[in-house]
Amino acid sequence: MQDYITGLPKAELHLHIEGTLEPELAFQLAEKHGIRLPYATIEELRRAYQFSSLQSFLDIYYAGADVLRDEEDFYLLTQAYLRRVHAQGVVHVEIFFDPQTHTERGIPFVTVLAGIRRGLIEGQEKFGISFRLILCFLRHLSAEDAMRTLDEGLPHKQFIDAVGLDSSEAGHPPAKFVEVFARARREGLLAVAHAGEEGPPAYITEALDLLKVQRIDHGVRCEEDEALVKRLVRERMPLTVCPLSNIKLKVYDRMESHNVKRLLDRGLCVTLNSDDPAYFGGYLLENYLAVQRSLRLSRDDLSQLARNSIEASFLDASAKQRWMSAIDEYAKNAPQ
Repeated sequence: MQDYITGLPKAELHLHIEGTLEPELAFQLAEKHGIRLPYATIEELRRAYQFSSLQSFLDIYYAGADVLRDEEDFYLLTQAYLRRVHAQGVVHVEIFFDPQTHTERGIPFVTVLAGIRRGLIEGQEKFGISFRLILCFLRHLSAEDAMRTLDEGLPHKQFIDAVGLDSSEAGHPPAKFVEVFARARREGLLAVAHAGEEGPPAYITEALDLLKVQRIDHGVRCEEDEALVKRLVRERMPLTVCPLSNIKLKVYDRMESHNVKRLLDRGLCVTLNSDDPAYFGGYLLENYLAVQRSLRLSRDDLSQLARNSIEASFLDASAKQRWMSAIDEYAKNAPQ
């Protein structure tokens, strides 16, 4: 089954590029910049990746990001991610980046963007992985701060495909960012938002009705509102679910309890993603494998998840059709 999943063409739509910072690269960049990490060894840092909540993860996540200082750092980070997922059958990525994590440390917006884009362009040339880039706002900061970040991004909007909303969900409803998202839409940018992971189902509804998003990131708590589930099915609204992340952050106590199979069986456009894989114990392949083993997914389930990832992407119609056909061909001819 691992070989089958690896060979299955698939997209990743919920990936924080800062969350791919492996301890080895963190130490390499810390040495480069003369930064002293509060951990003696790579192994000690990796052991620190134990979290009791979203906030406990974010604390170490933001501390780790401090080693990212120049364009080359962001390039190396992006290249390392693409090299890894290329070997896992990923053909298209739509990655999040968090400018505020860096600009508040004095790192220019253009430095972050240039490094990530250089990595993405080289990855497309070297690995054939197409990409879209999503500028995320940190919801624990103010809407005014988000608007200033949008101001910084708009001169480069030809390189940015959408805006998103991430970080601490509890107490920071989508409604807080209505004006920011409205302006982004007027500028021609698409929209996505984290909702219904830590926050209630009502946040999903707000993201749909107030922010006018094209996708919901996470969304697993939709099951608590039956009318919302039916709406998501009816509107074919994608959910970018991150199973290993959900276990690591205690959304579910174990993978066997996860609702992704139920949501898939009900006809929701569920996709699998890795979120912050360096911290949560696995990239896209590992998420597919964990769900398949724990929830006994069939090959048909797996190919449907791959199809959903292409359908939910921001690729154009011809590219979507090409990858859908490739998935169907692969599913038909793969060795049993």
